Amino acid sequence: MDTKTWTFIFVGVTFTLYLAIAWITRVRDTRGFYVAGQGVPAMANGMATAADWMSASSFISMAGLISFMGYAGGVYLMGWTGGYVLLALLLAPYLRKFGQFTMPDFVGQRFESDLARVVAVICALFICFIYVAGQMRGVGIVFSRFLEVDINTGVIFGMAIVFVYATLGGMKSITWTQVAQYWVLITAYLIVAIAIAIKLTGIPVPSIAMGATLKPEFAGGQTVYLLERLNLIQQDLGFLSYTDTFVGSWDKVNVFFVTLALMAGTAGLPHVLVRFYTVKNVRAARWSGMWALLFISILYLTAPATAAFARYFMIESLNGATTESLPEWYDNWEQTGLIYWLDDGDGVVRYSNREDNEIFRTGSLGTAAMLDIQSDHQRWIDSTGNNGTDGRQVLRNMGLSGPDQDITVLATPEMAELSSWIIALLAAGGLAAALSTASGLLLVISSAVGHDIYYRIINPQSTEKQRLLVGRAVIGIAVVIAGLFGIYPFGYVAQVVAFAFGLAASSIFPVLIMGVFSKRVGTIPAVVGMLVGIGFTGSYIVACVSFGMAPWTFGIFEQGINPQGIGVVGMLLNFGICLALTPLFDEPSQKVRDMVDSIREPEGYGPAVRIEQAIDH
Repeated sequence: MDTKTWTFIFVGVTFTLYLAIAWITRVRDTRGFYVAGQGVPAMANGMATAADWMSASSFISMAGLISFMGYAGGVYLMGWTGGYVLLALLLAPYLRKFGQFTMPDFVGQRFESDLARVVAVICALFICFIYVAGQMRGVGIVFSRFLEVDINTGVIFGMAIVFVYATLGGMKSITWTQVAQYWVLITAYLIVAIAIAIKLTGIPVPSIAMGATLKPEFAGGQTVYLLERLNLIQQDLGFLSYTDTFVGSWDKVNVFFVTLALMAGTAGLPHVLVRFYTVKNVRAARWSGMWALLFISILYLTAPATAAFARYFMIESLNGATTESLPEWYDNWEQTGLIYWLDDGDGVVRYSNREDNEIFRTGSLGTAAMLDIQSDHQRWIDSTGNNGTDGRQVLRNMGLSGPDQDITVLATPEMAELSSWIIALLAAGGLAAALSTASGLLLVISSAVGHDIYYRIINPQSTEKQRLLVGRAVIGIAVVIAGLFGIYPFGYVAQVVAFAFGLAASSIFPVLIMGVFSKRVGTIPAVVGMLVGIGFTGSYIVACVSFGMAPWTFGIFEQGINPQGIGVVGMLLNFGICLALTPLFDEPSQKVRDMVDSIREPEGYGPAVRIEQAIDH
């Protein structure tokens, strides 16, 4: 069977499974809808958290970034895993002991203010919508290539699937669906990586194979390590060495800033935090963090190998190819508009970083747009008299660069000429990764509006039925908005998601830390800190990404601070302003101070337990 048939089979079977789970686990009360009844076992919650976490950015885009960035791409691995250590140690057990439904619930009650609750909701919505944009783009990319539809159609189809199982069972349905999605995505990812590792080196463990010697047929009959071969190829073509450390804009300062922003952002992401409300108790919350990190590490330890394999096959199969000998994988992906070659007339592909390189087109384009680019290219040649050899100039004039990093993982099994069923299984895994995270984000959006705004502020007397209706309606609206972000993306999947981490690090993470570990911080300092943190970080990102502002050096750094790492500065501003304002305002009430004491007491201790022990004696 061909790839398309296998794709229909795998996607059909997995989607049927997801919808069946949604139907079986459907709920009729808000406790089940928002926190899965708070009865999810720690291991299952760890799997669900891992699936929720390993979104399109991790599954589809992260290895693509590492593949193009080389050593510097490790910042995503360090930041996205290190954040779970912060989460498990500093926040998860305390938020679970607090015992409510959402992060804004904690902020609203800890700081005794509906204003603080509303600001937390705004921050959560801002972060979730940016994050979900990357997921819907990932869904569109998978459908576009493997079901041979345009990206917009793929996004709409994904929207419909998420809407059905997210609205049927809420968090309970999403949790158990994500358990299934974890096994789909991790199986698909590992099978591809293992198959390529065996093909290139004969070693079935991808992480070991990445540092092993290539088989003679892939090394020109020589004995050479895979990474050594990659370094030589990249240098010959004018790129930086694949394993070079701290080069260009990825100096030590930026690596540190981006890593820390991703770590703090992880510990402040609303859709990750809500997972720790779904377990039975504080102990289960801690164990959930441990299980999640274990399940996540399986993919994250494999991603660098997948990236290296992809980089090797991409360069080897494209550079030096002719119009007649372009590989089949290129022809397949060209139809999506995510990779494109403008011929300068000699019919030879030179995939290099030198001035005589050919052009690889990136971006979400249809056939008509591709033809427009060809016309633009010819008009440029006619107007300048240039024969087209300076492809980089054409790229600069059009604002393009390429190839699209988001195709790297999905195209790798085709580059390696693996079986059709493996290629199709990877497509099902990519969909599972994107849809699992999208559903979790949509549920957070629903709870923020339906629970924290409608129930807590607008209509505290509302019935269970009314609250469920509002929650489901909000999901429907959020799905449409998320779909529009997927159709009109504003960056690579992982790049877009990294911005969301910076916003979470600068707004939510500080207020949660100070809410748990300081009894003195009051409402006004907390609110002002959140607004300054997210306002500064969001403005910097928009200015750099959308308006071409040069990254700031702050007068002390050689390179400007990457927009993906500016969340660290926003976080420090949040902490600094909040702590500076705290002495100027009244301290929280005794009730709040007692609450902080109670959530910091280990389970089995505290005032209530001591009273019971005194009575027994």
